[in-house]
Amino acid sequence: MSVSDRFTTFLSNISLTVDQKTRGAERKDAVVKALNAHYWGSTSNTANSTYVGSWGKFTRMRPPRDVDVLFTLPASVYNRFQLRSGNKQSQLLQEVKNVLSNTFDRTAIRGDGPVVIVPFTAYSVEVIPAFSATAGGHLVCFTDGGGHYERADYAAEAASIKNSNDTTKNTRDLVRMMKRWQGYCSVPIKSFYLELLAVEFLGSWAHRGKSATWYDYMVRDFLEFMIGKADGYLFAPGTYALLALGSGWKSKAESALARAKKACDYEPSYAGLAGDEWQKIFGTDIPRNP
Repeated sequence: MSVSDRFTTFLSNISLTVDQKTRGAERKDAVVKALNAHYWGSTSNTANSTYVGSWGKFTRMRPPRDVDVLFTLPASVYNRFQLRSGNKQSQLLQEVKNVLSNTFDRTAIRGDGPVVIVPFTAYSVEVIPAFSATAGGHLVCFTDGGGHYERADYAAEAASIKNSNDTTKNTRDLVRMMKRWQGYCSVPIKSFYLELLAVEFLGSWAHRGKSATWYDYMVRDFLEFMIGKADGYLFAPGTYALLALGSGWKSKAESALARAKKACDYEPSYAGLAGDEWQKIFGTDIPRNP
């Protein structure tokens, strides 16, 4: 088995099936239709909504996690809640939850917001109710600290991934692989941060744009790059919010780097031994045997 074969098979194994994509879209459409009927007097199952997260950035993977969707509420709803006292954001999320509960009886609110969760078999739809922001992007609800809005620019986040992938052809592949490492090894870092790191890394990686033959080196070099960013900062696309990376994930990245270095040394002469090391990083989705 060549390096290219191994990583091409790996990426195929973690890609959503056609059926999984279809079921995710159907569930999203059902949720959006219910919200449009209540807030916009519309029968549309797509209007006022857009995929965000991995579905919006085309970095979704198997097994499916959640379908994330941004739903834009009318400005009149914002004005109505601004007249209230107390935690306006909590009250708004509760209203959205109640609207969805009329159709989906297990709807819940997650933590401090901004997500309203509609569980389905296999995976959930996670709705982010939001308002268009005059500065661009959207205002999303957070209920902590008495409630507040934060501006997010999901279109800029998706464009960052798309532009990087259009240039390098590697970005989405790298993000999906590192998300599998994140899940398999229980790495305490947000997927969003992995995306930002991947874009930054590939902006200057010497072998960007090359085929899967180079993906063993890409994983190894990304992990080394990532370790060097511990306790550093990233900037959110569009809003330029400062994001602290921390270092709680660093020891797991160091372990993965040591294994990736071994695997690269074994490839391709000792493919089985290389496979043993890759599986310690990614699990059995990446094939071991030649």
